[in-house]
Amino acid sequence: MDLRYPIGKFEWPEPAGAAGLAQAIADIEAAPSLLGKAVEGLSGAQLDTPYRPEGWTVRQVVHHVADSHLNSYTRFRLALTEDEPTIKPYDEKLWARLPDAATAPIEPSLALLEGLHRRWALLLGSFTGPEWGRTFRHPEVGKAIRLDAAALLYAWHGRHHTAHITSLRRREGW
Repeated sequence: MDLRYPIGKFEWPEPAGAAGLAQAIADIEAAPSLLGKAVEGLSGAQLDTPYRPEGWTVRQVVHHVADSHLNSYTRFRLALTEDEPTIKPYDEKLWARLPDAATAPIEPSLALLEGLHRRWALLLGSFTGPEWGRTFRHPEVGKAIRLDAAALLYAWHGRHHTAHITSLRRREGW
């Protein structure tokens, strides 16, 4: 198994159907709970263990999910209120090295994810159809990204990083 992609790489989909979008909303809503269960009972030393050689620590993964999903939620809101806004990318590797991601307790990020994902799921659940086709432009990707595809990406993203932790726990016998 490729430790970088324990559930496989994300593949950009064609526009998603109603069932796929409903599942994405459910996955986004469930992500904080699943991530919380994945880290439950881990010691400080375990939180500071990389999920793979040369990878982030479990602590950094948790903070990264909060950083990433907060950015994504903002991008959704921008796409809903502006015509194809160009979003600002950020260097996730540098963010993961900042003290609040590298050494801080994970509880604030877990709490942030609870509220954030509750709001995000409410927003997505309010979509009547046309909103899914709204777009934002990601300068690093070089194209407009539809909100339906972005929802599928972030549903995957939560599962992806949770699997980093759960697969590490299995390998280490934690």
